[in-house]
Amino acid sequence: MHIMEIHKFTDKDSELWERFVAGSNNGTIFHTLKFLSYHPKGRFDNHHVLLREKDNVIALFPAVVHGGGIVSHRGASYGGFVCRNDLGIHKTCLMVDQLADHYKKEGFNSITLTQTPLIYYREPNQYLDFALMKSGFRYVKREITAVIPLHAGEPLTMFHADARRSTKKALREGIEVRLSDDYPRFYQILEHNLGMRHNVSPTHTLDELKRLQRLFPEDILLFAAYRKRKMIGGVVIFICNPSVILAFYISHDQEYQIYRPVNLLFYEVINWGRNRGFRYLDLGTFTLNMEPNWGLGRFKENHNARGFLRDTYERSVL
Repeated sequence: MHIMEIHKFTDKDSELWERFVAGSNNGTIFHTLKFLSYHPKGRFDNHHVLLREKDNVIALFPAVVHGGGIVSHRGASYGGFVCRNDLGIHKTCLMVDQLADHYKKEGFNSITLTQTPLIYYREPNQYLDFALMKSGFRYVKREITAVIPLHAGEPLTMFHADARRSTKKALREGIEVRLSDDYPRFYQILEHNLGMRHNVSPTHTLDELKRLQRLFPEDILLFAAYRKRKMIGGVVIFICNPSVILAFYISHDQEYQIYRPVNLLFYEVINWGRNRGFRYLDLGTFTLNMEPNWGLGRFKENHNARGFLRDTYERSVL
């Protein structure tokens, strides 16, 4: 019989937590305390836990309290279980059941989690999906994220005809892509685009984005497209783990769309990622509450993206 214990996180566990995420099977930048620390104090009531077998940590669960329940995690793209590489089916099922019992005893009424997509796993398996369903979790929603495999070959040969023509047009027009630290200019483009097209604001304020970049100067990068000296588009890349880079923000100045800056940005980011040994470029979701944006989906598919699920689960623990 396996003896598994669940301990609430304390500050003395910080170094252990960060080391575990870095060496885990499915941990990402979003599971690190360093990333979660960009949120101002008081925004969330944290209730992270560590799962141990004897003296060894086998999993982490970043979480916050929200409306009488536990959510993993409201302040990040992904939450859920961060697991050791060698966790088998029996321990995975036991772990999920015991976490539900733990939060029930703590007086919470539900658990909601958004699990890391499969492409982020160093050694992919779906034991967690099985264990969650077996334990009584149900899907709240299943979004689709668009993923470009970086090992597929030279990008232009993989792009569909429209994307290939647009990329070549950007090159002919003299558009240049380079790393930039001009986040204020990019944020202007992003804010205007999101407001005009969708009447929404970026996930982060400019100050939050700059704070994150200062926390992760090597892992959060702005690739910017320039016509002459003017920035006309950009992609903010998060290096999530050794396997995956994520295009967290993608935007362009609509006035310069004729020069196809986003196509060239994708081309350059793909080459950059391939040369550094990453396996996937995640372009983000093209669904919202399970409603596809068909045009956005086609645009990403034209760059050889394929859809992977980003699942949110929920279970009552009353």
